[in-house]
Amino acid sequence: MDKRTLLQQFAAYAPHLETQLLEKAYDYSMKAHTEQARASGEDYFSHCLAVAGYLLEWKMDLPTVCAGLLHDVIEDTSITAEKLRLTFGEEIMRLVVALTKLDKVQFSSRDVAQAENWRRMILATAQDIRVIIVKLADRLHNMQTIGFLPGEKQERIARETVSLYAPLAHRLGMFELKGELEDLSFAVLHPEEYLDIEEKVRALLPAREAMLAEFRKMLEHALSKSDTPHRILARSKNLYSIYGKMQRQKKPFEEIQDALGVRLVTDSIANCYALLGMLHAHFQPVPDTFTDYIAHPKLNLYKSLHTTVSGPKGEYIEVQIRTEDMHRTAEYGIAAHWRYKTGEASKDAHLEEKLDWLRQWIEWLQDLDSPREFLDSLKTDLDLYQVFVFTPLGDVKALVQGATPIDFAFAVHTDIGHTCVGARVNNKMAKLDTELKSGDIVEILTRKNSTPKKDWLKVVKSARARSKIRRYLREKGIVA
Repeated sequence: MDKRTLLQQFAAYAPHLETQLLEKAYDYSMKAHTEQARASGEDYFSHCLAVAGYLLEWKMDLPTVCAGLLHDVIEDTSITAEKLRLTFGEEIMRLVVALTKLDKVQFSSRDVAQAENWRRMILATAQDIRVIIVKLADRLHNMQTIGFLPGEKQERIARETVSLYAPLAHRLGMFELKGELEDLSFAVLHPEEYLDIEEKVRALLPAREAMLAEFRKMLEHALSKSDTPHRILARSKNLYSIYGKMQRQKKPFEEIQDALGVRLVTDSIANCYALLGMLHAHFQPVPDTFTDYIAHPKLNLYKSLHTTVSGPKGEYIEVQIRTEDMHRTAEYGIAAHWRYKTGEASKDAHLEEKLDWLRQWIEWLQDLDSPREFLDSLKTDLDLYQVFVFTPLGDVKALVQGATPIDFAFAVHTDIGHTCVGARVNNKMAKLDTELKSGDIVEILTRKNSTPKKDWLKVVKSARARSKIRRYLREKGIVA
């Protein structure tokens, strides 16, 4: 991509904005990195341009695309933050500073350095979500070109990607990116398994495509009787998710029940439900597979109707029904919520409210003093495999795997956590270190003058519970 293409791509979705600053960032970054090369032998600037390219694909605002072009100038050249501020202003400088690793600081180990860099970046993300979006674009291109690095470095980067970056992309609703990061990491960490599954999936492709084509034809015929606008998209599962399913179920590839996937995209919420009715009228729905994420969106902004129906030959077909806006959010997550009006970037009016979970989560993580403990808590809270536990009144709480009644108590309310003395799980008394499972109904027993115990820190799994316990113990002068 050259400068002209860059400017054209930006103007395509923000035609009313001036692009001089973007052009300036392009020239500035190219000049700053002029003597540098990547491990592949390419000019280093090609990486900065690739990062900006992803940000353009996600339709990010002008300062973010500029930050993508400039994200390595402080870290890898002699340019200072102050010089960048004078040239590009406070906003772009702050984004670039937040993306700059603390390589010049001496740490006791690489693990501690990694943890502290993550801590800084996550805390900066609390102030401006765009920080992590640029970092995700940076990591995507680094993973795509990872083959030029030494084997040991490849493994280290791939492990960090699959344990931190991919789950974070998922939490931000960037599902396409999450799948790509997982598959790129999978190819590095388990090359034989990757090639084996890739080959088996490719072998099944003609039969799957034939079944999908037949289903689509029948679906189009069923929907043609209505003038409800729609388009039909096929959906494929990423290789790493198939591998994960094989590991969790301890089954070979051939025994994994992987339903075919279709998406129906329309123009309004009312038409989502209209399409659902037509779908169920013509195809047999599979019992207990309907989920309404429009009425009850996920924390990461995701909305869709999910259902599974029987196809023409009895095969299961998962169908997701959503509006065009929901589809964009499902593909690009948080990045889909930047919009342009009156000459400047403007976020969705409800975006800040929707990001409360992230702000709160980061607030809990700030209470952890040790960088390594911060990173461990971050990995735990980003775990994609959550358990869903109910209060006696039927309210559901999503908890990390391995969560205990104490984690549940703090998820309900801080005061409940502080005064917790026992728990009933499914109407039976249970120890406070009991590992909860999805579907459990938990009742917390409290006592007015009871307080958190230091030993609880060995039991709890969530950053929220750990933070609340530590804060209480510190306030009471108990070292934790």
